[in-house]
Amino acid sequence: MSNADELLVDVAAMVESEQSNQMSLTVVTGGAVITGRLAPEAVWRQRVSEILEDSDRLGPFSGVFTADGTQDRSERREPPTHLHFHVARILQGSMGIPETGGMYRVAIKDVSAWTVGDFSYSDA
Repeated sequence: MSNADELLVDVAAMVESEQSNQMSLTVVTGGAVITGRLAPEAVWRQRVSEILEDSDRLGPFSGVFTADGTQDRSERREPPTHLHFHVARILQGSMGIPETGGMYRVAIKDVSAWTVGDFSYSDA
């Protein structure tokens, strides 16, 4: 998308205002289908930082995710530019990668299609 979908921006803004962090969403971006729950950016950054901090090799990168401008953006009431997925999967054939869910950041302007709700597969 060359311009961000205003309705999707509104959904992201509601999540960012922390009115809800349980919004399930599925998006198509760059040919990939990502499904999961949205989180406010600050919550997402903190969780990524915690995950990196526990890694021997990646620990030094944890500070990058805690030193952010998310407070400045929300105080200026700027619209969100990215979706922050947690407990998310990339759908590939009949499975989701990773099975346990991951952390993904997607530029709203790059979303070509979306729907409310997340998809999962069953053996039935």
